[in-house]
Amino acid sequence: MRIAIAGAGAVGRSIAQELLGSSHEVMLIERDAAHFEPSTVEQAEWVHADACELSSLEDAGIQLCDVVIAATGDDKVNLVVSLLAKTEFAVRRVVARVNDPTNEWLFTEAWGVDVAVSTPRMLAAMVEEAVTVGDLVRLMTLRQGQANLVEITLPHDTALAGQAVSELALPRDAALVTILRGGRVIVPQPDDPFEQGDELLFVASADVEQEIRTALGLA
Repeated sequence: MRIAIAGAGAVGRSIAQELLGSSHEVMLIERDAAHFEPSTVEQAEWVHADACELSSLEDAGIQLCDVVIAATGDDKVNLVVSLLAKTEFAVRRVVARVNDPTNEWLFTEAWGVDVAVSTPRMLAAMVEEAVTVGDLVRLMTLRQGQANLVEITLPHDTALAGQAVSELALPRDAALVTILRGGRVIVPQPDDPFEQGDELLFVASADVEQEIRTALGLA
């Protein structure tokens, strides 16, 4: 995939390195001369421009990108970049960094954002996920479908132990996507049994999260 990253600070460069390691084509767009350092990520294409300017994005070839990541440290800039990428250039997937959690409500489809990533929220979720058993933890909001990635770790006294995946009666707008068990990542099959301590990952709309808990016998 060809991926454009607006913002070549520490976060943008780190994302670029990870994506390049996965054999993607990466373009870094940076307007601040102090952060324009092509030698730090030599495999990426660097563009010295303002990602909030329509003409700059067009000259950079943003319309040829499959994904745009708005990764600057300014939420206003990330919103403008997202909106331009989606509405003016029809970029298929737009991911935006949320710096201030109080601004998270703005990062929606209306601003062209498919996935909003809030670092404070993610860190808090990781802490909760590490210490919480038997309760839902929201890991990420997927804005395009108005759905969330949620996790729950089955307690040791769960009644689900030994029950097959096919017997779990989930609500309509929820799907079990992965079971993490020890060092294994299990794509759930109908006959797979649940075990104590399983970490379950669901994609679900917010209004059915309580129904998931009920289905798991944790209400």
